[in-house]
Amino acid sequence: MGPLLALLCYISPKINLNLFVSVLNILMDYTGISASMASVCWNVIAYNSDDVSELGVKIFQRPASNDEYDLRAKKDPPFCKEEQNKATAWYTPIKHCLHKAPAGIEERGSEWPEEWPKRLETFPDWLGDLQTRVSADHSHWKAVVEKSYLDGLGINWTNIRNVLDMKAVYGGFAAALSSEKVWVMNVVPVHAPDTLPVIFERGLVGVYHDWCEPFSTYPRSYDLLHADHLFSRLKNRCKEPVAILVEMDRILRPGGWAIIREKLEILDPLEAILKSLHWEIVMTFRKDKEGIMSVKKTTWRP
Repeated sequence: MGPLLALLCYISPKINLNLFVSVLNILMDYTGISASMASVCWNVIAYNSDDVSELGVKIFQRPASNDEYDLRAKKDPPFCKEEQNKATAWYTPIKHCLHKAPAGIEERGSEWPEEWPKRLETFPDWLGDLQTRVSADHSHWKAVVEKSYLDGLGINWTNIRNVLDMKAVYGGFAAALSSEKVWVMNVVPVHAPDTLPVIFERGLVGVYHDWCEPFSTYPRSYDLLHADHLFSRLKNRCKEPVAILVEMDRILRPGGWAIIREKLEILDPLEAILKSLHWEIVMTFRKDKEGIMSVKKTTWRP
Protein backbone atom coordinates (compact mmCIF):
# COMPACT_ATOMS: atom_id res chain seq x y z
CA MET A 1 0.00 0.00 0.00
CA GLY A 2 3.06 2.26 0.10
CA PRO A 3 2.70 3.65 -3.47
CA LEU A 4 -1.05 4.19 -2.99
CA LEU A 5 -0.51 6.07 0.25
CA ALA A 6 2.17 8.26 -1.30
CA LEU A 7 -0.15 9.02 -4.22
CA LEU A 8 -2.97 10.03 -1.88
CA CYS A 9 -0.60 12.32 0.01
CA TYR A 10 0.26 14.00 -3.27
CA ILE A 11 -3.22 14.20 -4.79
CA SER A 12 -5.28 15.31 -1.82
CA PRO A 13 -4.07 18.94 -1.68
CA LYS A 14 -4.04 19.25 -5.46
CA ILE A 15 -7.71 18.70 -6.22
CA ASN A 16 -10.67 20.96 -5.58
CA LEU A 17 -13.14 18.09 -5.79
CA ASN A 18 -13.95 16.43 -2.48
CA LEU A 19 -14.84 13.14 -4.12
CA PHE A 20 -12.42 10.48 -5.24
CA VAL A 21 -13.78 7.44 -7.07
CA SER A 22 -11.79 4.22 -6.79
CA VAL A 23 -12.63 1.27 -9.03
CA LEU A 24 -11.21 -1.83 -7.38
CA ASN A 25 -11.29 -5.56 -7.97
CA ILE A 26 -13.39 -7.05 -5.17
CA LEU A 27 -10.94 -9.94 -4.87
CA MET A 28 -8.23 -7.53 -3.67
CA ASP A 29 -7.39 -7.00 -0.02
CA TYR A 30 -9.76 -4.20 0.97
CA THR A 31 -8.33 -4.11 4.48
CA GLY A 32 -5.04 -2.62 3.32
CA ILE A 33 -6.69 -0.13 0.98
CA SER A 34 -9.18 0.97 3.62
CA ALA A 35 -6.38 1.39 6.14
CA SER A 36 -4.46 3.62 3.74
CA MET A 37 -7.54 5.74 3.09
CA ALA A 38 -8.29 5.98 6.80
CA SER A 39 -4.74 7.15 7.55
CA VAL A 40 -5.34 10.21 5.36
CA CYS A 41 -8.87 10.64 6.76
CA TRP A 42 -10.74 9.87 3.54
CA ASN A 43 -14.16 8.47 4.47
CA VAL A 44 -16.18 5.93 2.48
CA ILE A 45 -19.52 7.49 1.58
CA ALA A 46 -20.73 4.83 -0.88
CA TYR A 47 -19.83 1.30 -1.89
CA ASN A 48 -21.21 -1.12 -4.44
CA SER A 49 -19.96 -4.29 -6.13
CA ASP A 50 -20.94 -6.44 -9.06
CA ASP A 51 -20.77 -10.20 -8.63
CA VAL A 52 -20.68 -10.88 -12.37
CA SER A 53 -17.75 -8.64 -13.32
CA GLU A 54 -16.13 -9.01 -9.89
CA LEU A 55 -15.58 -5.27 -9.75
CA GLY A 56 -16.39 -2.90 -6.95
CA VAL A 57 -16.68 0.85 -6.62
CA LYS A 58 -15.93 2.86 -3.51
CA ILE A 59 -16.47 6.60 -3.30
CA PHE A 60 -14.21 8.35 -0.81
CA GLN A 61 -14.60 11.88 0.50
CA ARG A 62 -11.68 14.05 1.49
CA PRO A 63 -12.02 16.12 4.69
CA ALA A 64 -12.95 19.75 4.16
CA SER A 65 -10.98 20.95 7.20
CA ASN A 66 -7.94 20.01 9.29
CA ASP A 67 -9.98 18.93 12.32
CA GLU A 68 -10.03 15.25 11.34
CA TYR A 69 -6.30 15.27 10.62
CA ASP A 70 -5.58 16.67 14.09
CA LEU A 71 -7.66 13.92 15.77
CA ARG A 72 -5.60 11.08 14.31
CA ALA A 73 -4.11 8.84 16.98
CA LYS A 74 -1.18 8.04 14.71
CA LYS A 75 0.16 10.97 12.71
CA ASP A 76 1.27 8.86 9.76
CA PRO A 77 1.62 10.25 7.19
CA PRO A 78 2.75 13.44 8.95
CA PHE A 79 1.99 16.97 7.83
CA CYS A 80 4.36 18.41 5.26
CA LYS A 81 6.75 21.12 6.33
CA GLU A 82 5.48 24.64 5.77
CA GLU A 83 8.29 25.45 3.34
CA GLN A 84 7.26 22.59 1.05
CA ASN A 85 5.37 24.08 -1.89
CA LYS A 86 2.26 21.98 -2.48
CA ALA A 87 1.87 23.37 -6.01
CA THR A 88 5.24 22.06 -7.20
CA ALA A 89 4.62 19.35 -9.78
CA TRP A 90 7.33 19.39 -12.47
CA TYR A 91 10.00 16.73 -11.91
CA THR A 92 9.08 16.65 -8.23
CA PRO A 93 9.15 13.36 -6.30
CA ILE A 94 5.97 12.43 -4.44
CA LYS A 95 6.37 13.18 -0.73
CA HIS A 96 5.09 10.95 2.08
CA CYS A 97 3.28 13.77 3.87
CA LEU A 98 -0.04 15.62 3.97
CA HIS A 99 -0.55 19.25 3.13
CA LYS A 100 -3.05 20.93 5.40
CA ALA A 101 -6.43 21.87 4.00
CA PRO A 102 -6.79 25.60 3.27
CA ALA A 103 -8.37 27.51 6.13
CA GLY A 104 -8.29 31.27 5.47
CA ILE A 105 -9.85 33.08 2.52
CA GLU A 106 -6.35 34.08 1.42
CA GLU A 107 -5.50 30.41 0.79
CA ARG A 108 -6.24 28.74 -2.54
CA GLY A 109 -9.03 26.19 -2.34
CA SER A 110 -10.68 27.65 0.76
CA GLU A 111 -13.85 28.51 -1.14
CA TRP A 112 -15.68 27.05 -4.12
CA PRO A 113 -15.41 29.00 -7.37
CA GLU A 114 -18.40 30.49 -9.14
CA GLU A 115 -20.43 28.44 -11.60
CA TRP A 116 -19.30 28.27 -15.23
CA PRO A 117 -18.92 30.56 -17.13
CA LYS A 118 -19.12 33.24 -14.43
CA ARG A 119 -15.93 31.91 -12.87
CA LEU A 120 -13.97 33.06 -15.93
CA GLU A 121 -14.46 36.68 -14.86
CA THR A 122 -14.73 36.23 -11.08
CA PHE A 123 -11.42 36.35 -9.28
CA PRO A 124 -11.21 34.90 -5.74
CA ASP A 125 -9.73 36.58 -2.68
CA TRP A 126 -6.71 34.28 -2.53
CA LEU A 127 -5.34 35.94 -5.67
CA GLY A 128 -4.69 39.08 -3.65
CA ASP A 129 -2.82 41.67 -5.73
CA LEU A 130 -2.98 39.34 -8.74
CA GLN A 131 -6.67 40.11 -9.16
CA THR A 132 -5.84 43.34 -10.99
CA ARG A 133 -3.37 41.59 -13.30
CA VAL A 134 -5.73 38.73 -14.11
CA SER A 135 -8.56 41.16 -14.81
CA ALA A 136 -6.35 43.26 -17.10
CA ASP A 137 -5.11 40.12 -18.88
CA HIS A 138 -8.72 39.02 -19.40
CA SER A 139 -9.72 42.37 -20.90
CA HIS A 140 -6.62 42.47 -23.11
CA TRP A 141 -7.16 39.07 -24.72
CA LYS A 142 -10.89 39.59 -25.07
CA ALA A 143 -10.20 42.71 -27.13
CA VAL A 144 -7.44 41.04 -29.17
CA VAL A 145 -9.55 38.00 -30.03
CA GLU A 146 -12.69 39.96 -30.89
CA LYS A 147 -11.01 42.75 -32.89
CA SER A 148 -8.17 40.84 -34.54
CA TYR A 149 -8.00 37.07 -34.25
CA LEU A 150 -11.54 36.10 -35.25
CA ASP A 151 -11.69 38.18 -38.43
CA GLY A 152 -8.32 39.72 -39.20
CA LEU A 153 -5.90 36.79 -39.55
CA GLY A 154 -7.47 34.87 -42.42
CA ILE A 155 -8.30 31.88 -40.21
CA ASN A 156 -11.43 29.85 -40.89
CA TRP A 157 -12.52 29.25 -37.30
CA THR A 158 -15.22 26.77 -38.31
CA ASN A 159 -12.39 24.28 -38.90
CA ILE A 160 -10.75 24.92 -35.53
CA ARG A 161 -11.51 22.60 -32.61
CA ASN A 162 -8.32 21.82 -30.67
CA VAL A 163 -6.25 24.86 -29.68
CA LEU A 164 -2.92 24.95 -27.85
CA ASP A 165 -1.80 28.11 -26.06
CA MET A 166 1.94 27.50 -25.82
CA LYS A 167 2.59 30.23 -23.25
CA ALA A 168 -0.57 30.76 -21.28
CA VAL A 169 -0.24 33.16 -18.39
CA TYR A 170 -3.61 33.49 -16.66
CA GLY A 171 -5.68 31.74 -19.33
CA GLY A 172 -6.92 35.00 -20.84
CA PHE A 173 -6.62 33.77 -24.42
CA ALA A 174 -8.62 30.62 -23.64
CA ALA A 175 -11.22 32.62 -21.73
CA ALA A 176 -11.64 34.96 -24.70
CA LEU A 177 -12.46 31.93 -26.87
CA SER A 178 -15.01 30.50 -24.42
CA SER A 179 -17.94 31.48 -26.64
CA GLU A 180 -16.39 29.70 -29.63
CA LYS A 181 -16.74 25.98 -30.31
CA VAL A 182 -13.14 25.22 -29.44
CA TRP A 183 -11.19 23.38 -26.74
CA VAL A 184 -8.04 25.08 -25.44
CA MET A 185 -5.09 23.44 -23.71
CA ASN A 186 -3.14 26.02 -21.70
CA VAL A 187 0.58 25.37 -21.28
CA VAL A 188 2.49 27.10 -18.50
CA PRO A 189 6.22 26.89 -19.32
CA VAL A 190 8.25 25.60 -16.39
CA HIS A 191 10.63 28.57 -16.60
CA ALA A 192 7.75 31.04 -16.17
CA PRO A 193 5.90 32.01 -12.96
CA ASP A 194 3.54 29.28 -11.78
CA THR A 195 0.13 30.54 -12.89
CA LEU A 196 -1.47 27.13 -13.47
CA PRO A 197 -3.54 27.37 -10.23
CA VAL A 198 -5.14 30.54 -11.62
CA ILE A 199 -5.99 28.74 -14.86
CA PHE A 200 -7.58 25.86 -12.95
CA GLU A 201 -9.50 28.28 -10.72
CA ARG A 202 -11.09 29.78 -13.83
CA GLY A 203 -12.38 26.36 -14.90
CA LEU A 204 -9.84 25.93 -17.70
CA VAL A 205 -7.46 23.06 -18.38
CA GLY A 206 -3.70 23.28 -18.49
CA VAL A 207 -0.33 21.60 -17.97
CA TYR A 208 3.28 22.45 -17.23
CA HIS A 209 5.84 21.94 -19.97
CA ASP A 210 9.43 22.67 -20.92
CA TRP A 211 9.45 23.65 -24.59
CA CYS A 212 13.05 22.53 -24.89
CA GLU A 213 11.58 19.02 -24.68
CA PRO A 214 8.99 17.20 -26.85
CA PHE A 215 5.34 17.81 -25.98
CA SER A 216 3.00 14.87 -25.45
CA THR A 217 0.01 15.35 -27.74
CA TYR A 218 -1.78 12.07 -27.03
CA PRO A 219 -4.55 11.50 -28.03
CA ARG A 220 -4.82 14.36 -30.53
CA SER A 221 -3.03 16.77 -32.81
CA TYR A 222 -3.97 20.44 -32.75
CA ASP A 223 -5.76 22.69 -35.21
CA LEU A 224 -4.24 25.94 -33.97
CA LEU A 225 -1.14 26.87 -31.99
CA HIS A 226 -0.79 30.21 -30.22
CA ALA A 227 2.67 31.47 -29.25
CA ASP A 228 2.73 34.87 -27.58
CA HIS A 229 6.35 35.95 -27.04
CA LEU A 230 7.33 32.35 -26.41
CA PHE A 231 10.55 32.36 -28.45
CA SER A 232 11.97 35.49 -26.83
CA ARG A 233 11.57 33.81 -23.44
CA LEU A 234 13.30 30.66 -24.66
CA LYS A 235 16.21 32.12 -26.64
CA ASN A 236 18.61 31.66 -23.73
CA ARG A 237 17.10 28.37 -22.58
CA CYS A 238 16.74 26.31 -25.75
CA LYS A 239 19.65 26.02 -28.16
CA GLU A 240 17.89 26.79 -31.43
CA PRO A 241 14.40 28.16 -32.25
CA VAL A 242 14.25 25.78 -35.21
CA ALA A 243 13.85 22.87 -32.77
CA ILE A 244 10.70 24.46 -31.34
CA LEU A 245 9.30 25.15 -34.81
CA VAL A 246 9.94 21.55 -35.85
CA GLU A 247 8.06 20.44 -32.73
CA MET A 248 5.21 22.78 -33.68
CA ASP A 249 5.21 21.23 -37.15
CA ARG A 250 4.90 17.80 -35.56
CA ILE A 251 1.98 18.53 -33.24
CA LEU A 252 -0.02 20.66 -35.70
CA ARG A 253 -2.27 18.85 -38.17
CA PRO A 254 -1.80 19.45 -41.92
CA GLY A 255 -3.82 22.52 -42.80
CA GLY A 256 -3.60 23.75 -39.22
CA TRP A 257 -2.75 27.30 -38.16
CA ALA A 258 -0.30 29.08 -35.89
CA ILE A 259 -0.42 32.61 -34.50
CA ILE A 260 2.99 33.93 -33.47
CA ARG A 261 3.46 37.25 -31.68
CA GLU A 262 7.07 38.31 -31.15
CA LYS A 263 9.70 40.99 -31.24
CA LEU A 264 10.73 41.74 -34.83
CA GLU A 265 14.32 40.68 -34.20
CA ILE A 266 12.99 37.20 -33.46
CA LEU A 267 9.95 37.12 -35.75
CA ASP A 268 11.88 37.71 -38.99
CA PRO A 269 14.20 34.67 -38.56
CA LEU A 270 11.18 32.55 -37.60
CA GLU A 271 9.46 33.51 -40.84
CA ALA A 272 12.47 32.30 -42.83
CA ILE A 273 12.48 28.95 -41.02
CA LEU A 274 8.74 28.47 -41.55
CA LYS A 275 9.14 29.15 -45.26
CA SER A 276 11.82 26.47 -45.39
CA LEU A 277 9.23 24.07 -43.94
CA HIS A 278 6.85 25.16 -46.73
CA TRP A 279 4.38 26.78 -44.35
CA GLU A 280 2.18 29.44 -45.92
CA ILE A 281 2.67 32.93 -44.51
CA VAL A 282 -0.92 34.16 -44.64
CA MET A 283 -0.56 37.48 -42.82
CA THR A 284 2.12 39.53 -41.10
CA PHE A 285 1.78 42.83 -39.29
CA ARG A 286 4.60 44.92 -37.87
CA LYS A 287 4.44 47.95 -35.65
CA ASP A 288 7.38 49.56 -33.88
CA LYS A 289 9.49 46.63 -32.66
CA GLU A 290 6.67 44.10 -32.36
CA GLY A 291 4.97 41.88 -34.92
CA ILE A 292 2.35 39.19 -35.42
CA MET A 293 2.30 36.41 -37.98
CA SER A 294 -0.53 34.13 -39.07
CA VAL A 295 0.80 31.00 -40.75
CA LYS A 296 -0.71 27.81 -42.14
CA LYS A 297 0.91 24.40 -42.27
CA THR A 298 0.71 22.73 -45.67
CA THR A 299 0.73 19.05 -46.62
CA TRP A 300 4.34 19.25 -47.85
CA ARG A 301 6.81 16.67 -46.63
CA PRO A 302 10.44 16.22 -47.75
